[in-house]
Amino acid sequence: MMSKYKKLIIPILLITLSIDQLTKYLVTQNLAIYQSWPTDGIFRITYVTNTGTAFGLLQNQSTFLTIGSFIAIFFLYYLYKNFIFENKLLNVAVGLQLGGAIGNLIDRLRLGFVIDFIDIGWWPVFNIADSSIVIGITIISIFIIFEPRQNTQNKKQTETTESQISNNEE
Repeated sequence: MMSKYKKLIIPILLITLSIDQLTKYLVTQNLAIYQSWPTDGIFRITYVTNTGTAFGLLQNQSTFLTIGSFIAIFFLYYLYKNFIFENKLLNVAVGLQLGGAIGNLIDRLRLGFVIDFIDIGWWPVFNIADSSIVIGITIISIFIIFEPRQNTQNKKQTETTESQISNNEE
């Protein structure tokens, strides 16, 4: 049986991947490396390259990060093919993560680094793919934290209802 929301994953993946690759292309065509637009302010578009992960960790580890990206993509694909998520947001989260992971993997395979350009003052420069991955992880984390409580509450409500029914029958 397929979840009615599972069909969201592929369109979200394709939209995320398209926006990621288009914005990176536009940045590389309109800015020189390390150039910012505007030149001042807290929010800028700054063209930088990154051989590491988010926040500049694991610099110059492209082979390791490429292998890690393939593993993450296959894991997410495995989730997509083998689990039914009845929650719309979980399906959106998987689509966002797949689109972001594939977007950054394309950069690593094609260029040997990732193109970053969203520059918010104090924060390390990042891109659409990074944002999509983080948003997807956040959605899944929130679901994991709060869903067991909902299941417990639903179970308690079911037990209470069953108890009331059995008491009424007596």
